[in-house]
Amino acid sequence: MAYKLFDLTGKVALITGGNGGIGLGMAKALAEAGADIAIWGTKAAKNKAAKEKLAATGKRIETFEIDVTDEKAVDQAFDETVKRLGRVDSCFANSGVSGAFESFAKASTEEWHRVLKVNLDGSFFTLRAATRHMISRPGGGSIAAVASLAAISGAARGEHYAATKGGLISMMKAMAVEFARYGIRANAILPGWIETEMTEKKFAWDKFRDAVLPRVPMRRWGKPEDFGGIAVYLASDASAFHTGDSFLIDGGYWVF
Repeated sequence: MAYKLFDLTGKVALITGGNGGIGLGMAKALAEAGADIAIWGTKAAKNKAAKEKLAATGKRIETFEIDVTDEKAVDQAFDETVKRLGRVDSCFANSGVSGAFESFAKASTEEWHRVLKVNLDGSFFTLRAATRHMISRPGGGSIAAVASLAAISGAARGEHYAATKGGLISMMKAMAVEFARYGIRANAILPGWIETEMTEKKFAWDKFRDAVLPRVPMRRWGKPEDFGGIAVYLASDASAFHTGDSFLIDGGYWVF
């Protein structure tokens, strides 16, 4: 018999950027564990493909074409999500973009704000809507932000990306304290080097691959499905007393 606390039947999970990469890996596991799923993404074709991929789970899958940097659109999309699915029990702020400077000393203000707008502002808008909803009803819920290994390591020429991800970790700790009284748990997930569209070009670069992969004790890049377990745990009643934490999932890279 499966451990009952991991059963997500009757629950609804929202994943921003859930139409690909880590987000889709989490969405698939959450649906297989019994949750109905809301996927937010900017590309209609990717949303449709993700919905078709998850159809085999037999759960209700709703997709929304939404840009999380649009404050008004986020609030409207959240209301529509609740209207369609009845509730949101867990919210994963996963949408994000990467970026690299030629040099921090030569960095443009435009590039700095481009990354902050999606990774930090977008997460703020999403999680604010989620907390408003979860406060308004009994039972609380779970909120999680997908940060990065870059938040705790020296990501040269990626200071804007690192700043957003470090900010997410600090924000989740503060939210964990503020919203615990409402039964809301807040945690951060820190992926290491994961095979996604975002890392495809970098992983194809021989110099990078030969320098970094040997530093991963598991001797492989991470995969989107490696984040299914933590997503199910955080969405489930098994994590009812777990809040304010950061989960580093990097194949041992940080400790090696």
